Amino acid sequence: MDKKIVRRFEEIVGPEDLDTSPEGAITHAYDATRLQHRPELILYPRSTEEVSQILTLCSRHAIPVCPRGAGSGFAGGSVPIRGGVALVMTRMNTILQIHTEDLLAVVQPGVVNGAFQERVEELGLFYPPDPGSMAFSTLGGNVATGAGGLRSLKYGTTRDYVLGLEAVLADGRVIRTGVRTLKSVVGYDLTRLLIGSEGTLAVITEMTLKLIPKPLMQRAALVTFRTPADAARTVSRIIASRIIPSTLEFMDSACMAAVDEHLHLGLAARDQACLLIEVDGSPEETEREIEKVEALCRTCGAEQTLVAQNRKEREGLWQARRTISQAINRMGLQKVNEDIAVPRSRIPEILEFLSRLAETRNLRILTFGHAGDGNLHVNILVPPENISKAHDAVKELFQEVLRLDGTLSAEHGIGLAKSPYLTMEVAPGSLELMRQIKKIFDPEGILNPGKIFAETP
Repeated sequence: MDKKIVRRFEEIVGPEDLDTSPEGAITHAYDATRLQHRPELILYPRSTEEVSQILTLCSRHAIPVCPRGAGSGFAGGSVPIRGGVALVMTRMNTILQIHTEDLLAVVQPGVVNGAFQERVEELGLFYPPDPGSMAFSTLGGNVATGAGGLRSLKYGTTRDYVLGLEAVLADGRVIRTGVRTLKSVVGYDLTRLLIGSEGTLAVITEMTLKLIPKPLMQRAALVTFRTPADAARTVSRIIASRIIPSTLEFMDSACMAAVDEHLHLGLAARDQACLLIEVDGSPEETEREIEKVEALCRTCGAEQTLVAQNRKEREGLWQARRTISQAINRMGLQKVNEDIAVPRSRIPEILEFLSRLAETRNLRILTFGHAGDGNLHVNILVPPENISKAHDAVKELFQEVLRLDGTLSAEHGIGLAKSPYLTMEVAPGSLELMRQIKKIFDPEGILNPGKIFAETP
């Protein structure tokens, strides 16, 4: 990059917030995928004004910009494949306001999800979106990818809690979208358009988030089953009984074994699947629902039921769910992680398909996820030299998911990893409209180029 431009960037952010070192480039070359490409320099803006000046300069000189939070994404969305600037938003990390009367908060994008949840819960409030990476993922990254989470079944995903945004366009202009009220039908909903746009339309610099009162009580249970089909049928029975758990998670036998090896929960070796179920609400409602859930599980063939009796036991059960990815990573194989979703009623079919796929292609496939809303994380494990086998299996998986009226990505996004498959789900007319929207927001194509669309328009 031209030294004059680098000096201008340094004038904007200061020398302490600019990094051109090889070590910095390596650190910001990848996300949770194994896809890698080094940026030419890294910038850490601390204000909207700095972001605006950076984008103005990048637009003038056609420099690619890859916005980035904690780099915990599973789709390659923050991999700077065209080089240029890695725009790291983690130093804009202030909770600007928590309004207890209006039940909203105003935050900068670098605020960590888990830390934000702890802060609002101290005030008796609740921010439900809880991706598995909540301990380190940033709220800006959550919004940019439209992140889901374990509580999506009852409470919805990130997009359901964003009231408004401040964002900077590719040419440096600052815009504000949305409102601070729960209702508004004034003009097009630009807020929802930016949510999940993965940094391809604008750089988010501030978010107004909806809060709700914190539930008074939670009860959790870990229930094992002899077969995945029994677990899947139990999911349908629970929902049909008019109980909507705050979480309803599935783990297959391979995930159970990996977690049990780490946490020593004593899960029965003969069982092939488990559900992690949590209900919340008033004390009376919560006790009534956990008892009903436990009884429903027994009628559906549950083998073992562990109901947490106190907060420590409950946190232990959640540790089992939140450590699955780490447990899988310790297996020493390359992981291809897909986040498909199908209608709840088709979960037994997709689980049966995955079993056949593993057998016919001689692959190790581990599956867990948010069974309550049909979102499953399919992990295909192979030695690095056999990665092509995994990608062949992914295409076959996606074909089956679409046949079952599902979607190729429920919460990770498209990014770079899924862009070759986008046309499998999105029709040509819709795809062309998306490209036109991208062109309007980013006419020079500098914002996160090469993402979502296989070719940048």
